[in-house]
Amino acid sequence: MNRPFLKTFPNFLSLLLCVALGISFAGGALHAQSTPGTQPARAPFQAVFRLDGGDTTYAFGVNERGELQQIYWGGRIGASDTIAPPKSNPDWASFDSSYNNTPQEYAGWGTGLFHEPALKVTFADGNRDLVLHYVSSFRSDEHSLDIMLKDISRAVSVTLHYRIDPATGILARSATIESHEAKPIMIEQAAAAGFALPPAHYTLSYLSGRWAGEFTLNQEAVRPGQRILESRRGSSGHQINPWFAIGKNDAADIVDEEHGEVWFGALAWSGSWRITVEQDQLDAVRVTGGFNPFDFGYPLKSGEKLETPVFYAGYTHNGMGEASRLLNHFTVSNILPEAPNPRPRPVIYNSWEATEFNVTEAGQESLAEKAAALGIDRFVMDDGWFGQRKTDHAGLGDWYVNKEKFPNGLKPLIDKVHSLNMDFGLWVEPEMVNPDSDLYRKHPEWVLNFPGRPRSEERNQLMLNLARQDVRDYVYGFLDKLLTENQIAFLKWDYNRNWSEPGWDQLPPDEQKKVYVQFTRNLYSILAELRVKHPNVEIESCSGGGGRVDLGILHYTDEVWPSDNTDPLDRLTIQDGFTYAYPVQVMMAWVTDSPHWLNQRSTSMAYRMLVSMQGSLGIGANLNKLSDADLSTIKRLTGAYKQVQKTITQGDLYRLISPTNGSEFSATETVSTDKSQAVFFGFVHSTQEGRTFPRLQLLGLDPGAVYTLSSIEGNTVEGTPVVASGAWWMNHGVNLQLKGDFQGAAFRLEKK
Repeated sequence: MNRPFLKTFPNFLSLLLCVALGISFAGGALHAQSTPGTQPARAPFQAVFRLDGGDTTYAFGVNERGELQQIYWGGRIGASDTIAPPKSNPDWASFDSSYNNTPQEYAGWGTGLFHEPALKVTFADGNRDLVLHYVSSFRSDEHSLDIMLKDISRAVSVTLHYRIDPATGILARSATIESHEAKPIMIEQAAAAGFALPPAHYTLSYLSGRWAGEFTLNQEAVRPGQRILESRRGSSGHQINPWFAIGKNDAADIVDEEHGEVWFGALAWSGSWRITVEQDQLDAVRVTGGFNPFDFGYPLKSGEKLETPVFYAGYTHNGMGEASRLLNHFTVSNILPEAPNPRPRPVIYNSWEATEFNVTEAGQESLAEKAAALGIDRFVMDDGWFGQRKTDHAGLGDWYVNKEKFPNGLKPLIDKVHSLNMDFGLWVEPEMVNPDSDLYRKHPEWVLNFPGRPRSEERNQLMLNLARQDVRDYVYGFLDKLLTENQIAFLKWDYNRNWSEPGWDQLPPDEQKKVYVQFTRNLYSILAELRVKHPNVEIESCSGGGGRVDLGILHYTDEVWPSDNTDPLDRLTIQDGFTYAYPVQVMMAWVTDSPHWLNQRSTSMAYRMLVSMQGSLGIGANLNKLSDADLSTIKRLTGAYKQVQKTITQGDLYRLISPTNGSEFSATETVSTDKSQAVFFGFVHSTQEGRTFPRLQLLGLDPGAVYTLSSIEGNTVEGTPVVASGAWWMNHGVNLQLKGDFQGAAFRLEKK
């Protein structure tokens, strides 16, 4: 597997020399201290390892028993400060041993561990006890570190991979588990990492949802016991997203958007996953995340390895807003395919609402002409172009161009789109098959199934078992052929159901549960191979909306589809939640028809445009039915958006007023990284009792600079200056003329 930002280049001798001499490295660097001694199995060798990046220090070390123990994770401490080697925590009476009470970096299930283990295995002889001790350390570069652990007697080792980002202090952690036992072992649970926080009052934040209602921010007190965040669905899921934040809420340290200590993290895995947040009996908090152990079993033969996903985590003392800004900048700069400088997303038009399955060459060309007149950059033809795809009952799996709809293939349409100065995109759903398809009739064994059991359909489709090599090769093959034979710039990659009957009867029974890992590995490998062979093709991850949004898929895709729900009022809360975990750069936001199909709510075109302009803008409305006035509004605001798009999508986001919990108002502001431009939006749901829109005190500007205010849409109150200092806009603030139902406004500030 490609492990982003955790490349391993062992340098054992150089690290041992550094440890022995007490050498440290400045910047976002590794520091190693040591108390001289031999390996932990024979004597109390104790080393301390320290990683510094941004405003964060992460420190851990080898305790007197040889276990790898976390010491500190928080604000950056002085380079010359000495961190003492860790000492294991004592027993708590006879019911909680020292092993159970000590915050290990990667704890094996053994020696009376009752907390969530990082690794649980069963050996061929039935032994299930695993105790991991420090063996050695490897430094790949000044920001990276590998630590090898090994069981105290069995030939099972774990290499922990660490890399800290020097700019943000975000730590990337993963593990490689290797067996050299004579007989196979069964891995029953494998985490990427475990993190620990000392006793305090904490608040947990996480994102929940459902289809058409994704990315709802939840906040609750961390209490004794476990809070499980997970997906068992084969993908990251609409229901819970693999992201968390934990804020410290002691009496003198209350967390809000811009204040307070926050620890946060996101798991880079697009399959079934689990994050466990656990307050133990001594009030400490542990966070463990990786593969979901439900229905999980991964056998390792001698010499085989299992690599976990990457678990990214960070710290800030500047509140939830700064936590999201750090993670979002890290994602843009380190994870996206075009990192560190991804291009702003093209403004797209998608044909779905205009045509659904009834696509024709003439109809698509007509839509393309209308889209080009609005300043659109990319024309995307959605479902219905292939096989016998006239409804959602047939055709999935048969990826040939329908000759009735496109007698001469896709080339005439693509040429037409190019002649209009747009590039061309296409919808696909590669991992699915309809029972009514040539592919399924030829290969019914290619779907996930348990022989002799029913095959559950959702949306009239089954899931191909991408874990199989022949299925993987078929999917890659038709996509490669499609992209080779046509000038396609973009794929909207959909995935419209969750798993059922996750059988893989090609393999022996004790190996079939590997399907959960191999399916996702093969998905990643297809995406990676396509990107190498077709480097100019961009890809969107779509899963009926936000069903597969995570840092794993974002290493291979350029954007994601947050929700099938494009109702602008609902989108305010969906987009608000989304931005806690993911950057605006990847958040596609469409303008669609009114009344909206889901809620039957009617809204103005300007309101719909402004909501979508807070993300990467797309148009999905039926252009054949829009009025001239609406078309004019789209064209005008699309032009205005392009002038500020980079600031909106890659700048520093400030959530000024939340749209959640029944708020009448909401507002966001984004400031370019050099503070030369700012864009802010205000929205009112429904004015009540004549209340005016709250004064917006802006954030993130250069207080000593002078900024000029101009309107994108809407007005400020009389007397608002056109030119004022950053200090004025942040301290005095600005009042908007904004009343009524479903109204919006947007403004820009330019540094003089």
